[in-house]
Amino acid sequence: MEANVRFTHQALVEQSKTGNQNAQYQLYRLYVDAMFNVAMRLLTIREDAEDVLQESFVEAFKKLDTFRFESTFGAWLKRIVINRSINHLKAKRLLLSSLENEGEPIEDEEIGGNQNFEIEKIKMGLGQLPEGYKQIITLYLIEGYDHVEIGEVLGIATSTSKSQYHRAKKKLIQIVNEL
Repeated sequence: MEANVRFTHQALVEQSKTGNQNAQYQLYRLYVDAMFNVAMRLLTIREDAEDVLQESFVEAFKKLDTFRFESTFGAWLKRIVINRSINHLKAKRLLLSSLENEGEPIEDEEIGGNQNFEIEKIKMGLGQLPEGYKQIITLYLIEGYDHVEIGEVLGIATSTSKSQYHRAKKKLIQIVNEL
């Protein structure tokens, strides 16, 4: 089944490369919900996420000839959505500025390991984080990017990504404990 799905997606991408609008529409329908969720996690404002989503699909279809199946189409598209979302935030001047390393890292076990946080409290806590912290946490914990990738996407040093992640996690723990 997995191979059939992959073949279908590959066929849709190949047809889309030739300008087949029906194939493009099918790809759009396959990925629109997942990509909207990615944009919403980063932008949190529905209208902004919808705008970025549309811009991302337009960009993807314009650059489809550069897609070489080195990753899945979904992973490639997700990268476009994340980059567009971050550029949108930069334009609004909400992006975290680069800060020097300070403070000690928090062990990962401190979130969830020894403490039993409720998911709703964590969601509320994420909503209260400054935009830059929320970006780092989202990219690292939810989207699965490593610090090197986060540094590349945000245009910051890997060490800055790591230190901001630890600060964001510490702040999230503090917020959740106060809820």
